[in-house]
Amino acid sequence: MSESVLDVNHLFWQVDNKTILADIHFSLPKGQMLGLIGPNGAGKSSLLRCLYRYIVPTSGDIEIFSKPISEYSSKLLAQNIAVVQQDTPHYFDMTTEQLVLMGLTPHKGLFDSNTAQDRERVVSALTKVGLQQKAQQQYELLSGGEKQRALIARAIVQQPHILILDEPTNHLDIRYQIQILELVKSLGISVIASIHDLNLASAMCDKLLLLDQGRLIAKGTPTEVLTERQISDVFGVCCDINLHPQHGKPLISYFYGYQPSQKGCPDHD
Repeated sequence: MSESVLDVNHLFWQVDNKTILADIHFSLPKGQMLGLIGPNGAGKSSLLRCLYRYIVPTSGDIEIFSKPISEYSSKLLAQNIAVVQQDTPHYFDMTTEQLVLMGLTPHKGLFDSNTAQDRERVVSALTKVGLQQKAQQQYELLSGGEKQRALIARAIVQQPHILILDEPTNHLDIRYQIQILELVKSLGISVIASIHDLNLASAMCDKLLLLDQGRLIAKGTPTEVLTERQISDVFGVCCDINLHPQHGKPLISYFYGYQPSQKGCPDHD
């Protein structure tokens, strides 16, 4: 069994007596990609924010390598976790290379300067994401897909054990959606990502967590989680599931003009 890099147990988060997350529990094995799926408002982003300590949960345990994240200094936490957020931030007057160099910050002292080896790491990361020709271009002039790849290059330079991605394919066309997730999967590190497209999550993730209204509905392989009944119950749509001809994981086809409660919607009991 693979070593667990992240363990979450009995996680609750409440705001003004409203429960946002309720009894969330899972583990992230070393080198695996875990996908968070669920409708809007399910709690996916809130859960991710708890994991990188932007939010302090009401109760529960979050551990990295069996050590509570509350015991990590900010610098040590940044050495273990890199985050690519849902909306690409603005970095005016900064080249792509300068942005990627920021990934070195957790490994530097206050007065440390960048070395030749540091610059080699940046060049290597930019090459991995296909942006070596854009190193001196202003970050703000990159396309949406290029900006996401630049942020992933920064995360590569950061050398984390865990990469957290909040809707990394949001607002991107299908080419870049596939390209970015294939790139992330090829890095060989542990990844947890919220993914809107269920077929993309099925194809790219080793395991899935299905959330709804802050509760964990199902967890397991894509085959275990992506059932017609669970998709109907959680997302309120009718679908048919077959195996993808390439990777053999679930391939979802949606029915149009149906509601799960309507007569005529296919019965998947």
